[in-house]
Amino acid sequence: MVYGVILAGGKGERFWPLSRVEMPKQFLRLTSEKMMLEETIERILPLVPKENVRVVTGENMVGVIKKEIPDLPEQCLLSEPLGRNTCVAIGLAAAHLARIDPHAVLIVLSSDHLIRPTDKLLKILEEGAAIASEDEHLITIGIVPTRPETGYGYIKIGDKFEHAGRHSIFRVAGFAEKPRVAVAKEYYFSGNFLWNSGMFIWSAEAILKAIAECEPELSKLFVEYAGQIGTDSEAEARRQLYQKAISISVDFAVLEKAANVLTMKADIVWDDVGGWNALERYMDRDENNNVRVGETMVLDSYEMTVYNDAQGIITCLGVSDLVVVRSGDITMVLHKSRADEIKKMLTVLEENEKTRKYL
Repeated sequence: MVYGVILAGGKGERFWPLSRVEMPKQFLRLTSEKMMLEETIERILPLVPKENVRVVTGENMVGVIKKEIPDLPEQCLLSEPLGRNTCVAIGLAAAHLARIDPHAVLIVLSSDHLIRPTDKLLKILEEGAAIASEDEHLITIGIVPTRPETGYGYIKIGDKFEHAGRHSIFRVAGFAEKPRVAVAKEYYFSGNFLWNSGMFIWSAEAILKAIAECEPELSKLFVEYAGQIGTDSEAEARRQLYQKAISISVDFAVLEKAANVLTMKADIVWDDVGGWNALERYMDRDENNNVRVGETMVLDSYEMTVYNDAQGIITCLGVSDLVVVRSGDITMVLHKSRADEIKKMLTVLEENEKTRKYL
């Protein structure tokens, strides 16, 4: 059977101050009137029944999910006592699903991506799930680049994988981290690279086996934990798992080491909505290329992103290339070229006891 594993434990720091500790990006309504997490769940429902969805999230976020998505069954929530990156989150879900269904196939998605059109994605996921149910291949979804993006990781495609389906599938020749501008342009124009979307398809058995081969110490922790699932000791066993486990992404832990990795070429609209500059890629702009949300007045200003999530109005006159955000009791102003450095501000805020409350 096919299951949807949705990773929803991130902090969304690059969308501060709208994204806060108690209400991170995946719970925001950035791309529609619905929370991004809710959009992600609904996106796969034609393929995955709601009871087969597993949302992996932080313990402090469980209450928000129950409140905002009350019809999500209790069994669908897997809480993490600590943040330990994607490999541990995926391993946790795989251990639980393998216990109830030895033949479980996992579709792994992030909870905060923009994807269109949904029907095209579903056809890709359905075909990938069929392949994953037949063998131990680890499948990544690679997005056809639309620009030389420096903020994404890349997948280098290798030989074509022969199969009976409609979509183009390739063996993975390698992975590349976020490149410099010149390298990104090379990747883009070569046609041999895809964006690494962070969407995966594999069986629970295949990913647990791959973790055992690539990260044996981590695998031992999963085996120990799996023996306690469904017992009175499960909660404590999970705390022990997360305290002992290394924090590592599934890309570094497994995909860059394994020999059985494939990538499905997806020619769809995809955006990880990583920060404030992403808004201008999918939101309407005014005649001066300004993105404006909420009560705002922008005069003689250009290429601005102005977001008002609070009472009152934001006014701008004679400025350009800025991000101006008002959310609750916080006002943030930064230059667009520095938007990826928001974490610097958060580090300073965290160091001061008086300003820590703004995180």
